[in-house]
Amino acid sequence: MLECIKKFLYNIFRQESDNLMPNIRSSTDLRNNYNEISMFCNEHREPVFITKNGRGDLAVMSIETYEKLVGKLELYNLLDEGRAAIREGRKRPHTEVMRGIRQEMADEKI
Repeated sequence: MLECIKKFLYNIFRQESDNLMPNIRSSTDLRNNYNEISMFCNEHREPVFITKNGRGDLAVMSIETYEKLVGKLELYNLLDEGRAAIREGRKRPHTEVMRGIRQEMADEKI
C-alpha cells in the first residue's frame, strides 16, 4: 500500500518539478536536519519521504503543497461524481444549469 501512495504522490509532483527522483531521507536525518528538509519542501513544493529502519514511514511536505494535493483529490472526487451522474442519466442541459446559478446569484444564495 505504501508503494502505491508513494507512486501516486511521486506522479502528481513529478509533473510540476524538474527533479524526477523522489527525495528519500531517514528519520534520523529528519531529526538532525529538520530545517534543511523544511526548506527543501517549501522551495521545491514536493514531499520528502522519510524512512524508519530502512522502510517507508512518512511523507513530509509543506502546508502549501498539502493544500494543493487535497484540492486535487477533491477535484478528482467531484469529477468521479460527475461521471457517475452521467452514467446514471442524472444530467441537465447547460443552459438550465446556468439559469439556476444566475437565479441563485440574484437571490444572493451564492
